[in-house]
Amino acid sequence: MTVTSADDYEQRELQLNRFRRLIGELLRGEMNRNSFAPWEIDLLLDFDTCQLPSRRRLEILRQYQKAVERQMEIGPGPPMKLSHFLILREQRRNALP
Repeated sequence: MTVTSADDYEQRELQLNRFRRLIGELLRGEMNRNSFAPWEIDLLLDFDTCQLPSRRRLEILRQYQKAVERQMEIGPGPPMKLSHFLILREQRRNALP
């Protein structure tokens, strides 16, 4: 049992590190590699479909990164998609009085 949880932890750490690298590349606006995990491609395709206001793009991506880091600390990956994060963010805003 401990082997599985150690493997799960290692897998989450690997995914989180790859996610941070991917977000860093998106924040800089340049990709420096040509090899991606399938879940990274899913995130990139999802990112491409999301309409982010250019003046708030960096702020939203940083909020997204923090949300994914919290997600990966407590549960399994892969990281949530940006579109899912934006839906959750909007739902929280609408729930506020």
